[in-house]
Amino acid sequence: MTPYLLSRVGKNARGRVAARLADRDLRMWHMAVLAALADFGPHAQRELAERLAIDPSDMTKVVDDLAALGHVERTRDPRDRRRLTVTLSPTGATELARLTDDVRAAQDALLAPLTGPERERLHSLLDKVFHHMQEGGGEPGRP
Repeated sequence: MTPYLLSRVGKNARGRVAARLADRDLRMWHMAVLAALADFGPHAQRELAERLAIDPSDMTKVVDDLAALGHVERTRDPRDRRRLTVTLSPTGATELARLTDDVRAAQDALLAPLTGPERERLHSLLDKVFHHMQEGGGEPGRP
């Protein structure tokens, strides 16, 4: 069945990407935070947690890890000292580019049996299903 195949392929893809990230002592959430900061700019740490649907205490750990590596910078908002703003550092941008290359290599290995047009079609179909889910369609437990 299709859901089974999607699950197996997704698990394998996630494992390939996770292994590439682990080679750099990073996890999926680390890359998600770097990518969100690159795409959307500096964020209050709490707003970043909301955007990525990460528990705020887990976000603190992820940002701590990234700050220790010099990939992000945290600053206190001068108007509200409780508010931390997280910004992608130049080192973090460079690391994100490397991670993106690693993910692309994992994707290429996973999709090796497909031709270019087949890859584009697969992506298009998955994108269509994804957007349907985002709009509330196909909720778990509902037809």
